[in-house]
Amino acid sequence: MAISLTPPGETPPAEGCISEAHVERPDGGIWEHPALWAALVLLGSVVVAGYFIARIFGFT
Repeated sequence: MAISLTPPGETPPAEGCISEAHVERPDGGIWEHPALWAALVLLGSVVVAGYFIARIFGFT
């Protein structure tokens, strides 16, 4: 077994974490809610499809 040159309770320099703590970024609000955007796209496609269906049956 190898002899450890690091005193007990200290992290050896090669095994330490080099990352730094980061600040949590704030919530992006409406821009980070994909279900809302998916609903808007779906609603838009239903409106466009409804327009063409109305044209087929002579409502416009």
